[in-house]
Amino acid sequence: MGEPSLDAPPITEDTRSTTIVARESGLQRHLTPAQLAMLGLGSTIGTGLFLGSAIAVKLAGPAVILSFVAGACIALPMMWALAEMAAAHPTAGSFGLYAEMYLHPWAGFAIRLTYWLCMMVVVGSEVVAASIYCKFWFPGIPAWVWIGLFSALILYVNTVNIGSLGTFEYWLSLIKVATIVAFLLLGSALLFGMGFPGVGLSNFTAYGGFLPNGWKGVGLGVILGLFSFFGIEVVGSTAGEAANPKEAVPKALRNTVTALVLFYVAGLALVVGIVPWKQIGMGESPFVRVFQTVGIPAASHIMNFVVLTAALSSAVANLYFTARLAFSLARGGYLPATLGRLSKKNMPMIAVLASGSGMAAAMILSKYFQDSLFVFMMGLSTFGALFAWGMTLLTHLAFRRYHQLHAKSYLQLGPAGPWASLAGLAAVLAVMLGTWWVPGFRITLLAGVPWLALLTAGYFLWARSGPRSAA
Repeated sequence: MGEPSLDAPPITEDTRSTTIVARESGLQRHLTPAQLAMLGLGSTIGTGLFLGSAIAVKLAGPAVILSFVAGACIALPMMWALAEMAAAHPTAGSFGLYAEMYLHPWAGFAIRLTYWLCMMVVVGSEVVAASIYCKFWFPGIPAWVWIGLFSALILYVNTVNIGSLGTFEYWLSLIKVATIVAFLLLGSALLFGMGFPGVGLSNFTAYGGFLPNGWKGVGLGVILGLFSFFGIEVVGSTAGEAANPKEAVPKALRNTVTALVLFYVAGLALVVGIVPWKQIGMGESPFVRVFQTVGIPAASHIMNFVVLTAALSSAVANLYFTARLAFSLARGGYLPATLGRLSKKNMPMIAVLASGSGMAAAMILSKYFQDSLFVFMMGLSTFGALFAWGMTLLTHLAFRRYHQLHAKSYLQLGPAGPWASLAGLAAVLAVMLGTWWVPGFRITLLAGVPWLALLTAGYFLWARSGPRSAA
């Protein structure tokens, strides 16, 4: 690495942190608080709720409500941790950069590269889900056609400029937020007979009772419940392009998690209350199934349009985040420097195009694995998200310890002490182990653990070979 000059000032933790953060300069801070919140909702409210929740219902039955409540309880300490660190260090590299600063350069490298690759898979799964929704109207058109068209649109939106991307995502997310609110109102009317023949509460206990698969089913359902909260970390990455990040990012994270808890828990309670849980499958969204069951055909078409826009909105937001991770890695010298370059409009265009590889892979694989591709991609991406959440909570423990030892002030959102982050970390590890017993999700551990071992060995061999050159 080379010896420091004797005349140079000593390298302290503060100067090291400042240098790491300064690497990612150049991005424009144009995102408004409303756009930050909608980017967070856009990333999280997608296939996890509208399509992946069908898997959770199959595992837990009506008790899926408890699974999603547990997922929310795990997401809460994650939100506190990320918001506190983002307020202190508003950067696009987000939790990856914080891990490099407070844990070890390996941690920053591993978390960003793993999450970058897994987020590429997530974006691919979103366009696969969009093609599934299109079968509702056009069953004869091959999935790869829709995947190709949607991929082109998502890439275009992510390469124009940050203001246009924020505006596009704001309105796309607003459509699904407004629709979910309307669904909650209409679903409540259907369930309790307000203007409609009431369905009643019988579906909560019929077909095996409220816990048809026991508490094991509820526990396995937590995995899908937590999957639906994956994406709130996108708000942390927007700190690098937010107009007032120290105030806007924590507020956006709080609002995002609050809205998600309401939408997910109340929405799924209405779904399993109106539709017998045994009738819910992966062929279509459970939310569309609600309207088909009660005989409102026009509403089912509207709802299918909404879940389609939800998948596209999620893909746009997740590609945004994925590209920022690639940009951060390149600026740190971990990926080719071209990925860290900005266009004339200060957009990481090359990083966006490289991060869209998951959509290209999805288009090819959809020709050979039409029925199992979506679940496989969900399972593969889950490792990256769980690893990122676990490392973020671990970083937060080091972050608080550093600030307390050096008597530095910081924005405290969660309870004092380490217990919230420790409990969240333990829950994330339990969920990761639990993926082994979820159908189609064994790939999470089968691919994730060897990948992490290979990545670790590669990093330390690479670190010995010579110094990195930051972009």
